[in-house]
Amino acid sequence: MKLYLDPGHGGSDSGAQGNGLNEKDINLDIALRIRDILTNEYSNADVRMSRTDDSTKSLTQRTNEANSWGADYYLSIHCNAFNGSAQGYEDYIHSSLSDSSTTAGYQDTMHAEIVNVNQLRNRGQKKANFHVLRETTMSALLTENGFIDNANDADLMGDPSWRQTVARGHVNGLAKAFNLEEKDNSGTLYKVIAGSFQSKENAENREDHLQSNGIDAYIMMVNISGEEWYRVQAGAFSDWQNAAAHLQEVKDAGVSDAYITREDS
Repeated sequence: MKLYLDPGHGGSDSGAQGNGLNEKDINLDIALRIRDILTNEYSNADVRMSRTDDSTKSLTQRTNEANSWGADYYLSIHCNAFNGSAQGYEDYIHSSLSDSSTTAGYQDTMHAEIVNVNQLRNRGQKKANFHVLRETTMSALLTENGFIDNANDADLMGDPSWRQTVARGHVNGLAKAFNLEEKDNSGTLYKVIAGSFQSKENAENREDHLQSNGIDAYIMMVNISGEEWYRVQAGAFSDWQNAAAHLQEVKDAGVSDAYITREDS
């Protein structure tokens, strides 16, 4: 499956702004994570991106590239903005398409997988006459991953582990929609990390906090840039979905900066 992955805006076009964040940066971060997951975990996904850095590219350049390459799917990553009070996730296909079209079927699958993990209000599946939906010759979807000018949504956007989870939701949708083949990652472990500290006492306090909330945790020493750190691990899983579910439990216990690492043996 040839995916043209388009992080919206970039360079001189910052996109929406709010709460100290630029849409172009959030879009790029999520898109790069999508690319990395697909490249690392699936054998039949070929990804080309409209940009991999903070560069300017016109909408016409993007759709022309996708069309010339012969992409099977066009996925455009965006964030929303309105009046500060609107919030949530929504996605779009072109307004000319019927609900029974192939593109609408892909949207059904993508939407379900993304809203399953993104912790955002579900604003529904929509249609619009956006350039990237109109001028592409393949099925295309544009996702709006929260409102950057809403404090609650922006708080999530600023969290790298949330952006990773959103990327994972997009990949889960792509994998289902296009029957992507997983690589043999039988030696892969997804570890839930609940903090890294240079103070052993702080690490022990975090460990005690988790255990008092019924979550098993232990401390291990890691070397980061030549310095010893005390890392609190709260579980290791061979399945990412199980790791993500446990991560949410850890966050619900008050550890908002917890995240998942992947280790391959």
